[in-house]
Amino acid sequence: MYERELAAMQKAALDAEKKIKEIYQTAFAVEIKSDNSPVTAADKGADQLIRQELHHSFPSYALLTEESKDDLSRLTNDNVFIVDPVDGTKEFVARNGEFTTNIALSHNHQIVVGVINVPMENVMYFALKGQGAFKWEKGKDPVQIHVSNKLTGLTALRSRSFFGPSEKALLDKHADKITTIQALGSALKFCVIAEGKAEISYRENQGTKEWDIAAGTIILQEAGGFILKRDGTEYAFNRPDVYNREGYMLMNRKENWLL
Repeated sequence: MYERELAAMQKAALDAEKKIKEIYQTAFAVEIKSDNSPVTAADKGADQLIRQELHHSFPSYALLTEESKDDLSRLTNDNVFIVDPVDGTKEFVARNGEFTTNIALSHNHQIVVGVINVPMENVMYFALKGQGAFKWEKGKDPVQIHVSNKLTGLTALRSRSFFGPSEKALLDKHADKITTIQALGSALKFCVIAEGKAEISYRENQGTKEWDIAAGTIILQEAGGFILKRDGTEYAFNRPDVYNREGYMLMNRKENWLL
């Protein structure tokens, strides 16, 4: 189930990659949006391309994307594509390669398909509900990935551009279990934990939105991991308020919640 949607999402992400890379090599301008976040021609161009392709393939599905006006009629639709064309725009502007394209499909408020493409690494992560999570290095066959089983000697991932004092306090509090802290941009944190190369990541502030976590949620879950709010519950998707106002924690094992 959802194999057709996955194929369309992968194609859209790869087509967007071409546009993103073209702009990445130019002296692109950076605008500041009303929420004080940056946006470039790569965000806008990739958003338009992905929207067009997905709508053409699945015209009855709704869309929720970062760079387009939110049409709240999506709330009455069982199927909604949730898209971040360039997740990690600050990393794109910094030209450090740590940005992704995130595409997810929500069915009845739960993510059932997720794709995270990493343009500058020629790698794509994807997952189908109940069928596992995979890492696909271009030119090779996809390989199923799994979280680690580590409960001590943990590697924690922190945001490269949005690391605040509350996240630092949480990491410092558990220095007895956390031996390594790495900075990393965008939804790559979901992917690195999903493939067993790190164990936890905190996000305490309220600034992230559905498109930042939707694709990563199912990739991490299908790899055996968890994304939980502070109260221990999971996020639903296709919400009226798209902000993840309660923050979240990514972890390989529930024992590593550490709150």
